[in-house]
Amino acid sequence: MTSVKIFIPQDAAALSVGADDVAALVQAQAETHNLPIEIIRNGSRGMLWLEPLVEVETPNGRIAYGPVGCEDVPSLFEEKFWEKHDHPLCHGLTEEIAFFKKQERLTFARCGLTDPLSLTDYRAYDGFNGLENALKMSPADVCQTVRDSGLRGRGGAGFPTGIKWQTVLGAESDVKYICCNADEGDSGTFADRMIMEGDPFSLIEGMAIAGYAVGAQEGYIYLRSEYPHAHRMLEKAIQIAYDNNWLGDNIQGSGFSFSLEVRKGAGAYICGEETSMLESMEGKRGLVRAKPPIPALNGFFGKPTVINNVLSLTTVPIILAKGAAYYESFGIGRSRGTQPFQLSGNVKQGGLIEKAFGLTLRELIYDYGQGTRSGRDVRAVQVGGPLGAYLGDSQFDLALGYEEMSEGGALLGHGGVVLFDDSVDMAQQARFAFEFCTIESCGKCTPCRIGAQRGLETMERVIAGDNVETNLDLLEDLCELMKDGSLCAMGGLTPLPVESAIQNFPNDFYSKTDSRS
Repeated sequence: MTSVKIFIPQDAAALSVGADDVAALVQAQAETHNLPIEIIRNGSRGMLWLEPLVEVETPNGRIAYGPVGCEDVPSLFEEKFWEKHDHPLCHGLTEEIAFFKKQERLTFARCGLTDPLSLTDYRAYDGFNGLENALKMSPADVCQTVRDSGLRGRGGAGFPTGIKWQTVLGAESDVKYICCNADEGDSGTFADRMIMEGDPFSLIEGMAIAGYAVGAQEGYIYLRSEYPHAHRMLEKAIQIAYDNNWLGDNIQGSGFSFSLEVRKGAGAYICGEETSMLESMEGKRGLVRAKPPIPALNGFFGKPTVINNVLSLTTVPIILAKGAAYYESFGIGRSRGTQPFQLSGNVKQGGLIEKAFGLTLRELIYDYGQGTRSGRDVRAVQVGGPLGAYLGDSQFDLALGYEEMSEGGALLGHGGVVLFDDSVDMAQQARFAFEFCTIESCGKCTPCRIGAQRGLETMERVIAGDNVETNLDLLEDLCELMKDGSLCAMGGLTPLPVESAIQNFPNDFYSKTDSRS
């Protein structure tokens, strides 16, 4: 009998709900039923509400079952789930599940399909085609291709990637560096982790392409300490790449050499800011640097440095494999290509949705997320992490693009979207923004360090109903000071969730009882 291929994710989200135990029980049940199987520990498909998602390969494609708990495994085998596909947990063909079918997977094209550490699998799905194409081009042409694609930074600022690369290419230096910012600290975001665990070779390939494009021979991945599974996966993948000459000296006989290693952070949110990250990588306290000079000219140890987010770098291979025009054909306005949106919070169907820029928040919330998990009305969403704006129903038809979100008083950030139902107190959420900043500020500049603490104290007076009008006026002045005077986006963006909450949900503030009246 031919061996049956069964896919069970080893993604951290799946592991957190018992994927390892399910895999062990599937193996045991197969032996009991004398069924020859091959269990492949793949990455996640991104449908997190179905994890652990067990897939079985059939002539027509993979059939999905989920969420599968240990208690479900015996009945799967009793009903011969590899043949009959009528178990209550069966969702049919994975590719036909509505949440998944409507996506445009470019960056995440392989995630969930392959064994993340199989170089054979990676090559079978066009892996390293982009690097091979790049090595046949001049560095300047590679930079121009990335620029023509319209790729912008996926870490928050949205700066054009190709322009950054061209700046580093043009800088005169005997040493240059590629630094990947994998300090994914925003609440409600997990795309970096998911692709590092599910398709780590794509990050290796993207960084090698960047190195060739700008003349850098050393790369570093700055990884948040809270990602042990991603760390383990990256270390293994990097070693495999070295063993097969996709890293190291004279890559594939091209004459180009590139080394890569992982540097682990120590849990500071501020180190997601690029200059603070560089300080940490150099062994110093993670404090923000004043700019100029910019890191592209004076970065890691004072040398020209490309700093890109994980999603930016893992997108580069498909651009070099299929061309700038192919990638640029997706999206709207100046937001080209696709964005992996991450839907979480009080949501019925949470997970990763990779779509071309241009869909609306309403589509994301209801077509993909299916509303709240609690069954109550959606009252607010926060887009762009803990320093992102809180938006209400009247803004749900905003198109998800950089400029479009900015015009609506919000930012896209890393693509995280967190849902809240109608039980949320937005005054408490505004308070949290200040509290978060007081904890995570590096402390270098006064507007951020002191301003956040004074904001926290003022919000507590508002919540207590103490001189609400006066304290809200004080908050307005304080927010202007933080925006204008802070060294970096930590203090500069903290007012955004506060001001948006007050503007869009005024009843949660002005209805507070004044304790002095």
